[in-house]
Amino acid sequence: MKPPMLSVREALTQLLDAASAVDGVERVPTLEGNGRVLAQDMLATIDVPSADNTQMDGYAVRARDCESGSATLRVAQRIPAGTVGAPLEPGTAARIFTGALIPPGADAVVMQEQCEAVGDSVTVRHMPRPGEWIRRTGEDVSSGSVILPAGTRLRSQELGLAASVGLAELPVRRRVRVAVFFTGDELAMPGEPLQPGAIYNSNRFTLRGLLENLGCDFTDFGIVPDSLEATRDTLRRAAAGHDLIITSGGVSVGEEDHIKPAVESEGRLDLWQIAVKPGKPLAFGEVRRAEGSSYIIGLPGNPVSSFVTFLLFVRPFLLRLQGVSGPVEPRGYVMRADFALPKADRRNEFLRVRVNAAGGLDLFPNQGSGVLTSTVWGDGLVDNPPGQAIAEGDLVRFIPFAELQH
Repeated sequence: MKPPMLSVREALTQLLDAASAVDGVERVPTLEGNGRVLAQDMLATIDVPSADNTQMDGYAVRARDCESGSATLRVAQRIPAGTVGAPLEPGTAARIFTGALIPPGADAVVMQEQCEAVGDSVTVRHMPRPGEWIRRTGEDVSSGSVILPAGTRLRSQELGLAASVGLAELPVRRRVRVAVFFTGDELAMPGEPLQPGAIYNSNRFTLRGLLENLGCDFTDFGIVPDSLEATRDTLRRAAAGHDLIITSGGVSVGEEDHIKPAVESEGRLDLWQIAVKPGKPLAFGEVRRAEGSSYIIGLPGNPVSSFVTFLLFVRPFLLRLQGVSGPVEPRGYVMRADFALPKADRRNEFLRVRVNAAGGLDLFPNQGSGVLTSTVWGDGLVDNPPGQAIAEGDLVRFIPFAELQH
């Protein structure tokens, strides 16, 4: 009797439970940290702002000097950003520019649109409150606080925050090393003559692009012939020096599907049947090497199945290997289905859809696992639970491709 198929949640939980962050830490310039994962907490070494400063161009004043709502003050000084002004005397104002330090004695800034300057005087037509338009010392970042915890995957905004406290270098996990190869005598490369029965190896291009997006160091072992010995030999070479091996094709149980017996000969393999569409077969295990072992994930060969199962399972697994400590699953957004799917499937379907001008979702008409055009046409996937039909106007869970590929 066949065991029941795993749900997407069950399969992903097993994968993430097995994942351990790679060893090895290196320091990189903050300018080169995009996409890397922090290996330790980052502390602020200064306050940001480091001193009280103005949020806009205007006049620094004493609020009590402007209580009339139409006070005329002598402009005693001019303070551009990057300069330090003199103490502000009662009854005077300082012309001040965005980012400049507030001079001692001033307790408010009046925006220039509320002032009328004539000669060396300014009439303030506003009653400012103390603290108005002033950025206070440390209001963004306090010295000594954790600004970025270990396990943070660095984006442009995290790099900017690190730079704002003067961090020139960051300690990050080394890049995950991935080996990838593709099985099938029918596979050919673009530029080669296409023999009868052959197909071009689109998965090689798709998976390489996905690995590049995720910042992996990878080795491409190319197309491997459909034989057990060739598969075993490639597995041995791929395990050396790599944290993860990804294969495409050959994960079913047919006579020409050699991933399962090859991995069982070189290590350990679980062949999962997952209640997912497109997809279903997924292999996970380990391949022995001189020291320790390498993880292996075997993806289906159909182009859309390979693409979707990478996004659902390999991407979060890789993020865990990279040391990401927070959520690694993509966020979903509730959106309106402007299509009907009257026939429910017993598997968890991931439908290729596109956002339309009315803010709803349109369905690609052919959801076959070999229809790669659907992934180019679409903006993302609808995560449709098992056994659930969709009526036009229903609210569904939409996962944009932008949440899945980086």
